[in-house]
Amino acid sequence: FIREIGSCFNVNTMLRAECFKRRMDREGGVTMFELNYMLMQSYDFMVMARDLGVKIQFGGNDQWSNIIGGVDLTRKKTGKEVYGMTFSLLTNSEGKKMGKTQKGALWLDADKTSPYEFYQYWRNVADADVEKCLRMLTFLPMDEVKRLSSLQDKEINRAKEVLAFEVTKLVHGEAEASKAQEAARAAFGGGADISNMPTVQFERSRLAGEGMGVVTFIKELGLVPSNREGFMTIEQGGLKLDGEKVADKKLMITPDSFKDGKLLVEKGKKKKVVVELV
Repeated sequence: FIREIGSCFNVNTMLRAECFKRRMDREGGVTMFELNYMLMQSYDFMVMARDLGVKIQFGGNDQWSNIIGGVDLTRKKTGKEVYGMTFSLLTNSEGKKMGKTQKGALWLDADKTSPYEFYQYWRNVADADVEKCLRMLTFLPMDEVKRLSSLQDKEINRAKEVLAFEVTKLVHGEAEASKAQEAARAAFGGGADISNMPTVQFERSRLAGEGMGVVTFIKELGLVPSNREGFMTIEQGGLKLDGEKVADKKLMITPDSFKDGKLLVEKGKKKKVVVELV
């Protein structure tokens, strides 16, 4: 690979690319992995152009140098002309890329990111990012975008609801967007309807006998990364079971803790999940 593909790249030219120039200034400089990433992505483009007739590659503007590398490599190796197109990255008010959740990427696939979790991501964007997201990700009239973006203090939450609903509707359809909105209002507005909230299944047998300690339980659910944070969450009053604040760090979770086989677990204001016994 290095002989056949690497010989088509000039390191001096590569290091003049904006993506590498920024990294050269940081501590540690550019790694071999980062240099070879361009080669691999370029090779990928060339093979798809050669074998599948691919004509164009799309990506965020941080991929420009890699895409151009593929355009040049394809011309050198196959004689074919291919093209690239990049888009401005969606960044927040701090300049960081949007689209990351605690579970990783924000997927459009409902099997990877549920419509509820997708809705909640947009419902929880920072106040400063509401206008940009409404402008770029919805088809609302601009007058409405400006009206919603001008809302202040608690009223901005109305704009966030509209944003979350509109984006979820585009990706998952209006029915799923409505379900997600209803579930979020029930969960965060003190309602009792948990039917549309995300549900995780938990084996009843694991709670047999004396049950499972509450800290271990929430750690198993992925709500905390460690026992230490689990204990701190309880000490700070940040854990609720079916709306009741947990004060006992040694509380045992048993099948009797569940109502009709379900239990609403809340960590802080934004992490909520329905646990269903199976």
